[in-house]
Amino acid sequence: MIRTSYYTIMNTKENFINIGTLRIVLTDEHGNVKVDRTEKNLITTAGKAYIASRIISDSASLKVSHMAIGSGSAAAAVGDTTLGTELGRAVLTSQTSTGAVATCTATFNPGVGTGAISEAGILNAASGGTLLNRSVFSTVNKAAADTLTISWTITAS
Repeated sequence: MIRTSYYTIMNTKENFINIGTLRIVLTDEHGNVKVDRTEKNLITTAGKAYIASRIISDSASLKVSHMAIGSGSAAAAVGDTTLGTELGRAVLTSQTSTGAVATCTATFNPGVGTGAISEAGILNAASGGTLLNRSVFSTVNKAAADTLTISWTITAS
């Protein structure tokens, strides 16, 4: 019985890797902070394969390069390959790695991804591409003049 419980816990952990967080900061046109919160991160199955491929390849085409935001509300799942409803995509403005921690940041300027934002993901292409991870969160309403900055921290532990 203990072994079964252990297996169930391990199986759940293997299927739903939740390493790291993303910080969402929404500011208005005057720089006033409207939203500042942290959300959980889910690595997708495609993301796990992507991480494994990066161990043996340094191909520039594999490097994560973009972050997308959307309005999908379905729970994040390891089988996700796209956002539910993508509203905008931005080039990563910053990528750093220190020890076992990688951080990717993207800024969605005024007019980009305007609407009710409830999901985000990191990808390796300006369109399509591999969805490394996905997060679904309570809605952040981004007005046309607002700026949304997401800093995504992924920790290998």
